[in-house]
Amino acid sequence: MTAHQQQEKQKLLVLIGPTAVGKTRFSLEIARKFGCEIISGDSMQVYRGMDIGTAKASPEELQSVPHHLIDIREPDVPFSVSDFHELAKQAIREISGRGRLPFIVGGTGLYVESVCYEYEFSDCGSDEDFREQQRKYAAQFGHEALHLKLAEQDPESAQRLHPNDQRRIIRALEVLHLTGETLSAQLARQQKTSPYQLCIVGLTMDRDLLYKRVEARVDQMLEQGLVEEVARLLEKGYDRGLISMQGLGYKEIISYLQGETTLDEAIALLKRDTRRFAKRQLSWFRHMKDIEWVDVTVEVKFSAHLEQISDIISTKLQLEGKSADLL
Repeated sequence: MTAHQQQEKQKLLVLIGPTAVGKTRFSLEIARKFGCEIISGDSMQVYRGMDIGTAKASPEELQSVPHHLIDIREPDVPFSVSDFHELAKQAIREISGRGRLPFIVGGTGLYVESVCYEYEFSDCGSDEDFREQQRKYAAQFGHEALHLKLAEQDPESAQRLHPNDQRRIIRALEVLHLTGETLSAQLARQQKTSPYQLCIVGLTMDRDLLYKRVEARVDQMLEQGLVEEVARLLEKGYDRGLISMQGLGYKEIISYLQGETTLDEAIALLKRDTRRFAKRQLSWFRHMKDIEWVDVTVEVKFSAHLEQISDIISTKLQLEGKSADLL
């Protein structure tokens, strides 16, 4: 591809990284510096009323920079990677049309990758009887058993899905049931060529520090009212079986609120599961291409890290950002 052809493409900036690595703080500074509008690349932040457990930016932060794909669904309305793919592409077109830079920020690897590399989603249909059979199997033998069934048939999909993510596990089994081909094989067949002039920046840090930040974030969520947030959702009639309510921070607190665990047990489980989630995120990102990694382990060097990221963006997208004294 010639330099001219590359310049003809729409520019797309992406910031990825595991939970608690500091994406929000960096994203706001980057957005102001380069005239961006942020598109959330998080599968849970689409849900209204689920603010603390999904670590949404504060109302003040959301107002300081335009954000998209946040609070667009009620918790009982399904939201899939194909939904994200379609809405994110629409947002990119609209943001570019305003002369602004579209900026995807998030940690849901498949969602982000699907847009960066123009995945094609074929609708193989559904089989409600098959789905119900799998739900009954999980109810009888447990989520772990259903996850193990997927691991035996499609180990790659099982590796990226949490055992409690029942809806996506069942969908992966259903795809194989309907097409005779695993979901992971279908994803591997994607071309992974980008329709955009693409710049992906990945944030990483020392694993021990990341885990400490994960645990500190859980403590902060509890101080901010996570238990009360989950209780309000239950009072509104949102069932624990919803995919939204099976998200990290929600399923653990539901177990406490329904008397199945103590609060201390729920917190310990949430911290453990979030550490494991961060590990799975990093594993997914390591298999993505085109990522410019920035190690942000030394937290006191935020300005230096921001300058390093800015240099990457300026080089990859041929952009000049505002100088620090203009931010």
